[in-house]
Amino acid sequence: MSDESVSARRFARESMAVLDRVTESAQGDVARAAGLIADCVRADGVIQAFGTGHSQAVVLELAGRAGGLVPTNRLSIADLVLYGGESPGVLDDPLLERRAGVAARIYDLAAPRPQDLFVVISNSGVNNVIVEMALRAKEHGHRVLAITSLTHTRAVPAGHPSGKKLADLADVVLDNRAPRGDALLELPEGGAVCALSTLTGVLLVQMAVAEASARLIAAGERPPVYVSANVPGGFEGNLELEKRYAGRIRRTAS
Repeated sequence: MSDESVSARRFARESMAVLDRVTESAQGDVARAAGLIADCVRADGVIQAFGTGHSQAVVLELAGRAGGLVPTNRLSIADLVLYGGESPGVLDDPLLERRAGVAARIYDLAAPRPQDLFVVISNSGVNNVIVEMALRAKEHGHRVLAITSLTHTRAVPAGHPSGKKLADLADVVLDNRAPRGDALLELPEGGAVCALSTLTGVLLVQMAVAEASARLIAAGERPPVYVSANVPGGFEGNLELEKRYAGRIRRTAS
């Protein structure tokens, strides 16, 4: 290995190369994802975004942020405590995301409507709670958009009793092109460092939102988009937009 095998410069170079490949290769899938998003907004639906672990970073990029769509909801394992009455101690269980029934409970607490779109994010796409959420959404007639690593998910066994993985259940799959294990730079003595999936996942989310917004504009509709609360009138304007989805979207301190 060269002296630059692990460096800031190499990570920047290689990650940007992957971002370029994602930009080009995902155009068709992004268009299909944008169709799901635009259809959901037109139908007065809410985009229900769910992920665990560091996939929550991509959920946050979609749900409830400045420049993002208003009809979005962040689903989380923490909802068991915040809205479900569970003791905070339940979150101490490191294997909670592998427990049967967890996703079903989170789904029920969100009380989604049939026209809501589920965006489920997981690099591996095999954890029980991820697959269970996608299954639950499909059983209730929702469309499912997955953001996952096809390289990783194809390299590991299914973790859910159904034998299904997230990619098997989605109407549209956005491949984040992260490597197996997510980390990009191999270390001299084995292993790897510097995860990629957040960078590519954020790119895919914003590409899909941009394309969905373009479709709404082309249809003569104004995309319901948040303005930063840190500009004059932003907070008040956002409250007005949120009234349309009262009781259906959650906005808590993060």
